[in-house]
Amino acid sequence: MHLTRFEINPQRRAARTMLASPQRMHAAVLAAFPESRDEHDDGRVLWRLDEGRHDVVLYLVSPDKPDLTHLVETIGRPTYGWQTRDYGPFLDRLATGDRWAFRLLANPVHNARPAEGGRGKRVGHVTVAQQTDWFLRQAGRHGFTVPEGVLGEPDVAVRSRRNLRFTRGPRTVTLSTAVFEGILRVEDPAAVRAALIGGIGPGKGYGCGLLTLAAP
Repeated sequence: MHLTRFEINPQRRAARTMLASPQRMHAAVLAAFPESRDEHDDGRVLWRLDEGRHDVVLYLVSPDKPDLTHLVETIGRPTYGWQTRDYGPFLDRLATGDRWAFRLLANPVHNARPAEGGRGKRVGHVTVAQQTDWFLRQAGRHGFTVPEGVLGEPDVAVRSRRNLRFTRGPRTVTLSTAVFEGILRVEDPAAVRAALIGGIGPGKGYGCGLLTLAAP
């Protein structure tokens, strides 16, 4: 597995166009890999955009090394290019009891069943409380817990809550997203590794689901 960091220049017109559509960004990410690449059992291509005041950083986790030359030429900063490192040694070092600062851009949803019965529909959570509860349930499923902070509440903050609307072919896609940040404790290293390379929650094709860890 590989972890890649790529800095986008939002002052470029092509960058603004691409950033406005998760569908276009997804296509650009997949173009970094050969069309003939085999499917991998140990992970999929995940990506996430971290937006700062003056820049946007694209993070990728992928089984293969990406070639982002096409993005450097259209939306990047040629001086910086991109940085890719082997993710395996970090994944192998994860151990029970480790504490890490985390960031996750996710699509927190639930299945709402119609009153008349029938198949449920995936609906986004809209309040901070709902989104926090969703994340804490995901934590339990993916091998980590969130310890209490100084106020006695789980140490997780919900930021950058958005409703994105964009076109995909003839239809309009609506995506509710939120950024989760805080401190986690590893309980099941294998499950956390699976989350880091497989993602958390739906919307992975639109830049959701990539969990990253850093020293607290």
